This record gives sequence, structure tokens and C-alpha cells, in this order.
Amino acid sequence: MLTPEMLPRLQRLLADADLDGWLLYDFRGTNAIAQGLLGFEGMLTRRIFALIPREGLPIGIAHAIEPNPWASWPQVWPLRTYSGWRALEAEVASLVAGKRIAMEYSAGDAIPYLDRVPAGVLEMVRAAGATVVSSGDLVSQVYATWTPAQRASHERAAEVIAAVARDTIAHAGAMIAAGTPAAEHELQQRILEAFARAGLETEHGPDVAASENAANPHYVPSSAAPRLVVRGDVLLVDLWARETRGGVYADQTWMASMGAPSDKVVHVWEAVRDARDAALTLLRDRIAAGRPVRGGEADDAARTVITTRGYGPQFWHRTGHSIDSRELHGSGPQIDNLESRDDRLLIPGVGFSIEPGVYIPGELGVRSEVNAFVGEDALLITPITPQRDLFVV
Repeated sequence: MLTPEMLPRLQRLLADADLDGWLLYDFRGTNAIAQGLLGFEGMLTRRIFALIPREGLPIGIAHAIEPNPWASWPQVWPLRTYSGWRALEAEVASLVAGKRIAMEYSAGDAIPYLDRVPAGVLEMVRAAGATVVSSGDLVSQVYATWTPAQRASHERAAEVIAAVARDTIAHAGAMIAAGTPAAEHELQQRILEAFARAGLETEHGPDVAASENAANPHYVPSSAAPRLVVRGDVLLVDLWARETRGGVYADQTWMASMGAPSDKVVHVWEAVRDARDAALTLLRDRIAAGRPVRGGEADDAARTVITTRGYGPQFWHRTGHSIDSRELHGSGPQIDNLESRDDRLLIPGVGFSIEPGVYIPGELGVRSEVNAFVGEDALLITPITPQRDLFVV
């Protein structure tokens, strides 16, 4: 959240980027980045702007009937109000005319998670005489990075989640052995109960998918159409959670075979695991050497392994997503050169998932997911002990 304590650092970043300011905009929750930085909660029913200048105090523009969201705005910072569109456009122009400013904008929608400002608003700001550039690097440096306390929270959550995943897989096997196999949604509920006991929360899910259902990367188990997990199944367990009261999400996927796996299942698993490790090796080596690295390069490294093993067309999604200090699917750099063109550097303080997968419709899906955090000179990977071999239960 933007505070007087944060302001000097942010203004140094603006100066380093040769920017006159960062213009935040939101309306009806279209810009989660602006909402998070301004500390707003709930949905705005009127347009707002806030300029963080390279020098001087931030200036907010609020609608006259909606002052409540600005309760945390420091009293010493100017807060202008408007009622009509003419007044709003005049206020915006007075802030940005002749200036080079950053906004949540991505040319050509190259980075959808960053592209939060409507085209019409960009037209308004440019018509006022401003030069608009992407705030992508600022978002990485200010919004997406974790504090030491948040990193510690993530690490704790990651170890709990790993234990819950292993327990869920073992339980599925025990139920099969007892002759009373569990359904996917029952295993899902077991995970949620374990989260509650451990003081973790999640926004939705988790995903427990057997064989053909695992070929849908966003499958959701349901009691309305129960699917038992039986001998011969390949089981995918994808689970994510965070500590309550501001923790950072951990997000993992674990794989098991209910009984001896086929040669094909083993081949697919090894391709996915080796793709995961190829991405991590590239990142680890670059960061340790102090060399720049982008998420798209790690995506390419993983995709090359899966393509070489013959499953390239079955790897449908990016290798990983940002996990920022607020959101599971965050606004920081993505590990992606497939779905988007994210060319932002992976800088110290950002976290993300690494989760390549292979999906064969009607048959099986295999994914392996860990999380990573960029330190000053090393790459942290969670959980501490990632899955190496396919669990055979």
C-alpha cells in the first residue's frame, strides 16, 4: 500500500526510469493494482485517479459522493474532488499535461495481467498532453515483491500444503485397498478440512482429478457428478492456500499412480518433471551468476524439453504465473512466452510458480508444480523437497 514511508523509494524508482509520475486509475474494480496500492476495499462506483509524482506529494482525484474509499489517504496529501466529466478531465489534464507518466497499460495487450486501464482512459490522458508508458517495471518492483515476513509466511504454508498433498494421496490409496474408494470431491473436502486445522485459507478449489479429468487443467470435482478414484487411475492433486491475515499463497501440484503405472504414464511424468527442472536450472544458474533473466526464457526451457519428448502440442498453458504479495495469480512477471509476451525481468523479491503439464484428452493429464522466489543471489524453491518420482500407491 502507498504510504508516506514508501513514497521516497517509489520516487527514486520514478527518477531512475526518467518518469514524471505514476498515474493510478480505477473504476468498478477494473484495476486491482491501483486498488491495492491505494488500500481501497470494495467496488468504486465512480472513476478515481491518483498521481504519484517524481517530486512532491501524491495528488488524488475523488468523486464528491464517494469519499469513503479515501479514508487511509494521508491528510497532508492533496485530494481534489469532482462531480462532472468536464471537471474530471480538467483535473486530470492539470496533473499530466506535458509529462511522461506510467499507467497499467501493455502495448498490444502483450501482458494481460498488467493491461488494466481502458483504451478510452488512455485516450483521455494522452489528449491532455501526456506521454503514457507501461508501469510494468514499477509493478514488479513495488506491487509484486514480497517482504521478508511474507516470504516466511509462504515458506510455512508451502510445507503444510506439501504434507497435506502427500496425506491425500496416501488416503486415496488406503481407501482403494479397503475396498471403499473415495470420490474426487471427498478428497477435495479432506484437503479443505486440513487447511482449516492448519490455519490456512484458499479462495477456491483445490483440484483433485483422476485420469481423464486431469486432462482438463481447470477441472473442478463435484458431488453432483462424483468420480471415484480407483486402482489404475493417475491422480492429480493441485492445491493452493495461504496463512490467514495477509499471508502469501503457496501453490503446488502432485502426481500419483493408483497401482503400477504404464510405461506411457512414466514417460509423460518424466517429461513434465524434467521440463520443470530445466526451467529451474536456467533460473538458478542465471541468478547465481548475477545475469538478467526473464520469465519467457524459463518458459522456453521447459517447453523445449516437452517438445523434444514428443508432447509439445499437449502443453497448452504457460509454464508459470506470478504470485504477488496479494494474489495467487499476480501482476508481477509471468513465466510465459506462449500465452503472453512478458519481457519483464525477474528481479529480487518476486515469486512465481513453475508448473509445466501435458494433457491428453480422454486419457490423462500430468502436471508438476513448485514455487520459486528470486533472492539477491539465489533462487529459493518451495516446497523444500519437490516431488522427484511419481508416487506409486
